[in-house]
Amino acid sequence: MCVGLAGYLVYQYIVAVTEPAFFILTALVGGPRHGYGIVGEVAELSRGRVQLKIGTLYGVLDRLVGDGLVELDREEAERGRLRRYYRLTGAGRHELSAEAERQAANSRIATDRLRMFQPAKAETA
Repeated sequence: MCVGLAGYLVYQYIVAVTEPAFFILTALVGGPRHGYGIVGEVAELSRGRVQLKIGTLYGVLDRLVGDGLVELDREEAERGRLRRYYRLTGAGRHELSAEAERQAANSRIATDRLRMFQPAKAETA
């Protein structure tokens, strides 16, 4: 919460961004993708560290849609199956940018602290 113009209280909406959500948002920066396209892009972006199962993907997508960070772009029939394409919203782009900055700042803090408190090297006899 912060004080805005004319003294009114303004509540900032803060969304907890999990690692899968972070990579899903990142995957959608390049444009709309369908479920399996998102799964593949997340695996590539994370260098294989994040392997989304379809159930997990759609659970996270449902939350991101509910939070207004992602929206349905279109639906297409492909070999008798309906493919849903999702896209990043302006709020999603803003949230991803803020989360990337937060992670970078945290990384700098940890790196600086690790440099500051390096263990003393054992002396050799």
